[in-house]
Amino acid sequence: MKDNNITVNLPRNTEDHPVAMLVQIASRFQSRIYMSEGSRRVNAKSIMGMMALGLNNGSKLYVSAEGEDEEAAITAISDYLLGEAI
Repeated sequence: MKDNNITVNLPRNTEDHPVAMLVQIASRFQSRIYMSEGSRRVNAKSIMGMMALGLNNGSKLYVSAEGEDEEAAITAISDYLLGEAI
């Protein structure tokens, strides 16, 4: 299992739907991917779960992935949430 703590820092000029983009990124991977904020934990591949969690700049999220491509999944999601893959 790989994991990472991330403070969301999406540039203001990103697309209008960052949650949808994150779900698309997570769905590219076979690993099970979860995101948590406080006591809320959701499947990163679930649009409804991610909408409930939200993606606000400054939010502190915990991301975990488990599976054969877990490292690539964590890297791609972290890069996106930190505004490095835009």
